[in-house]
Amino acid sequence: METFADHYSSMMATIREQMPGADMALIQKAVEYADAKHQHQKRKDGSPYIIHPLAVAEIVTEMGLDQDSVLGALLHDCIEDTDASHDDIEKIFGQTVAELVEGVTKLTKANFSTTEQAQMENLRKMFMAMSKDIRVVLIKIADRLHNMRTMQYQSPAKQVIKCRETMDIYAPLAHRLGMQRIKWELEDTSLRYLYPTEYQQITEHLRSHRAEDEAFMLAIQDKIDQRLSAVGIENKTYGRIKHVYSIYRKMQAQSKSIDELYDIYAFRVVVDTIPDCYNVLGHMHDLFNLVPGRFKDYISTPKPNMYQSLHTTVIGSQGIPFEVQIRTWDMHETAEYGIAAHWKYKQGTGDGQEKDFEWVRRLLESQQDTDAEDYVRSLKIDMFDDEVFVFTPKGRIVSLPAGSTPIDFAYAIHSGVGNAMVGAKVNNRIANIDMTLKNGDIVEVLTSKSAKGPSRDWLNICKSNQARTKIKQWFKKERREENVTHGRASFEAEMRRAGLPLALTIDPEVSPILLRKLSFGDWEDMYAAIGYGGLTAVKAVGRIRDDLNKIMKGQSLEQGQQSPLRISPDNPNLKNNRHAVNGIVVEDIDSCMVKFAKCCTPVPGDSVVGFITKGFGVSVHRCDCPNAANRDHPVHAARWVRCHWAQQEDQPFDTILELEFTTRDCLYMDVGTVFASSRIRVKELSGKDIPGGRSLFTARFEVRNVAELEAIRNKLMSIPDIVSIRRGQN
Repeated sequence: METFADHYSSMMATIREQMPGADMALIQKAVEYADAKHQHQKRKDGSPYIIHPLAVAEIVTEMGLDQDSVLGALLHDCIEDTDASHDDIEKIFGQTVAELVEGVTKLTKANFSTTEQAQMENLRKMFMAMSKDIRVVLIKIADRLHNMRTMQYQSPAKQVIKCRETMDIYAPLAHRLGMQRIKWELEDTSLRYLYPTEYQQITEHLRSHRAEDEAFMLAIQDKIDQRLSAVGIENKTYGRIKHVYSIYRKMQAQSKSIDELYDIYAFRVVVDTIPDCYNVLGHMHDLFNLVPGRFKDYISTPKPNMYQSLHTTVIGSQGIPFEVQIRTWDMHETAEYGIAAHWKYKQGTGDGQEKDFEWVRRLLESQQDTDAEDYVRSLKIDMFDDEVFVFTPKGRIVSLPAGSTPIDFAYAIHSGVGNAMVGAKVNNRIANIDMTLKNGDIVEVLTSKSAKGPSRDWLNICKSNQARTKIKQWFKKERREENVTHGRASFEAEMRRAGLPLALTIDPEVSPILLRKLSFGDWEDMYAAIGYGGLTAVKAVGRIRDDLNKIMKGQSLEQGQQSPLRISPDNPNLKNNRHAVNGIVVEDIDSCMVKFAKCCTPVPGDSVVGFITKGFGVSVHRCDCPNAANRDHPVHAARWVRCHWAQQEDQPFDTILELEFTTRDCLYMDVGTVFASSRIRVKELSGKDIPGGRSLFTARFEVRNVAELEAIRNKLMSIPDIVSIRRGQN
């Protein structure tokens, strides 16, 4: 078990080495304050909680941050997890430290209707704090890094949740800030818990081939050193194997096993000046054979995270391709530590930071008028995907998410340019507005004063969240009546598809409940939101489906006490008064043919009612089946009969569930694992992708009663990224 003494001495030694001018007495005071506040708390492994703040403070020190950052790291959980307040910390350690701690603190006391909303609010708060002081997110990343290093003490379910969040948010955020070392560790650790088999396979392979890999890298390194020494270029050259997650991604992208991969080696050549970088590049292309199309110049065109290097892929005499990265020492420092290295030189002066963190402001703007789930998903595109660099006709560089179109370019220039856009030129030729832009393209937006504004189709064409948000804002402001009409039609169509009664939405007792669930004041506002794209009809209906089903069920029970056709299964007058057929007793009809309706697939335990068909006996429906909703209507009332489940033997019944997920890999495996572990016989399992980044699975399987069905439903609800589960139709 980790001890306080070990972490304390390690942290203090690192501070003395990295921060010789630090006020050690004040740091000691922060350690004692945090220790006192966390004294009754333990980590998952049983160790004192104070070990975590000590470890985070040491990571922050290794990043090269300042004393306030170290103090903020030591105190980062005090406001969230103890009775300490912002004012308490400000009185003792100053306003800056208190604001850092406040910025890192989560919104744990707020109530959110969905996980996505909670995640969006936490990200929004973090980005707001980042826009004021970048050290907030650096402490947050250090906090997550130590949590990942101790992930073995978490439950398997918690491991999956935290690792997926790390892969979705924190590793790409580290990349966006240029912190490559931390990004690699976060990715590799996440892979270890998310895909343990693949992780083990890669690490075992690297371990078993270590000797030959090292021999290959040493030979290449010696060859580079000899050439550069001969021409008098001072350098430091070293080789490395690409990290585990990078290899995993190559395996997935190329559909190859690790034995079939070759480009897993990378060499770095660090020199003194930029001219030396280009000289070294020439020597690399002279020494080795160039792989066409694999050269990138990030020195003349740096990445948005300030990364600079020359990248080229070459092939040596052994026929093995490898990458060479060439950079100066300053570039190397930035590449390793990103914005943290940048912070060393700026030391909080703020010089140039407005330009460096323009992307943070865009992320905050894009959160407005956006559904929480869409925001979290599109955030990953805007902030975390690879970039494409294009130029305006005047030579200004514009960075966009990979896959962007002229629409994204127009809105990146200005919302007015996007709204007035009627066409585009790419490299001085007329281009389609859905054309995918490539690095180096020169893009000109064609505008007109008579333009009618963006088309709704643009929402499906554009790639960046910035463009999508501005288009939605235009529709929200300019076309409310059209939005209401469009949204109402979409909502009503989805309600009909889900088999839910529209009449309940205008019921004066029910309507306020549904609107509260949807977070809208009235239905027109909700229709308008669907119309301009701030919310989808599928999500709106999904949020109120359970409430509507409960209300319908309650109404069924109330009517059942009054209607001669609806009867409790426990009514003693019906017990054993007829012969059971297929486990069903039909009142007043003996030995009739009985079949189960495919529209609702009832199972024992469901309240049921029968319908006398023409020539096919009695069709048994669940009482809450939409097709049984009109059984009190005079035209059909005579054909509906009361029925109930008999005291039956242990026999299986077919039923169907429809499962909706956020699209991701391995969904088939996760769903199948739940059924297999529950010893459920699955007759059919199919899936398909549906609009909105969702996947819909239909499972037909056997259960003995509704209790068993509910048990399997609860297990399915524990699968990560599940959105909803509903009884399906055959």
